[in-house]
Amino acid sequence: MSTHDVKFGGSGIPQTVLPAEPDAVLADLERAGTLEPQQRRIVLGEIAAAAPRTLGVWAALGDQASDTIEAYAYYRIGYHRGLDSLRQNGWRGSGFVRWEHESNRPFLRCLAGLQRMAATIGETDEAERCDLFLRQLDPSWPPDVH
Repeated sequence: MSTHDVKFGGSGIPQTVLPAEPDAVLADLERAGTLEPQQRRIVLGEIAAAAPRTLGVWAALGDQASDTIEAYAYYRIGYHRGLDSLRQNGWRGSGFVRWEHESNRPFLRCLAGLQRMAATIGETDEAERCDLFLRQLDPSWPPDVH
């Protein structure tokens, strides 16, 4: 198998699993999650500046945004960075990117956040495209996150 993690499921549809973020970045994100909201936003900004390809930081920034447009922007950055990462890891525009794989979750969180924010600002067509894309990437969408 190549260095990319693209697998074929029982249905023959390829499945892409993004590589895990570096342990140090994951630890920084976890630490940021324990901070008060204002300090959390500062630390997340520092993480984004130091590691802008980290999808989890864009999802976290979207989750912590002060308003809808700010959240929309962060989720969109994460979505586009995620598409770049998917392509770099063998995804060719179709196939599964499932929630069950922890390393795929930041990308899917960004796409789901983008869908929610697009719906909130009345971008119905974009919200519908994002929703369809989520279901194509993971037919069991939405995940049970209890």
